[in-house]
Amino acid sequence: MARRSAPEVNAGSMADIAFLLLIFFLVTTTIEKDKGIARQLPPIEDVVDPPILKQKNLFIVSVNKDDQLLVEDELMQLKDLRQAAIDFLDNGGVASECSYCKGRRDPASSDNPDKAVISVQNDRLTSYKMYINVQNELVAAYNFLRNRESQRLFGWKYTEKKADIAEGKIKGAQAEAIEEKLEEIQLMFPLKLSEAEPKQAGQ
Repeated sequence: MARRSAPEVNAGSMADIAFLLLIFFLVTTTIEKDKGIARQLPPIEDVVDPPILKQKNLFIVSVNKDDQLLVEDELMQLKDLRQAAIDFLDNGGVASECSYCKGRRDPASSDNPDKAVISVQNDRLTSYKMYINVQNELVAAYNFLRNRESQRLFGWKYTEKKADIAEGKIKGAQAEAIEEKLEEIQLMFPLKLSEAEPKQAGQ
């Protein structure tokens, strides 16, 4: 009696199926975007004589290798940094230069937000977490003041409208009109955050 041969499995289309699955997973998989600190570098300019900066218009923030915060030569907790930066930026030492400033108008502090510069210096052994936390607190100080002024002038928060435009919730002519107002607020409190070259450990 003749032996019956086993039926063969046709594997000719397996390559096509594998290729289709590969395309499916490539199209449907979402890749998490890296998050970083949004900074725009200034344009390259040939500056022969750097502008003279008064010491009172400079807010110096230092972080050492042990993640200790030194602000204006005084030890400070991270939770107090935001308010200290707000007080410096909003001081309005020269009243005629900043009618919208609500600070103490201390003549020993910044003249106006346009002249106020925050200088951050880290040690090479400063932890990345502390570096990010300091940056967040300083940017939050600017955002607080920008929100306050946009609320006063336009009835909405600067950060909310900026996020709405970035996410595409506001488009077209309306977005352009709001962007002009955002730029107006940015000019009132320009982000002047300077990062000095990190020091060697222990210096």
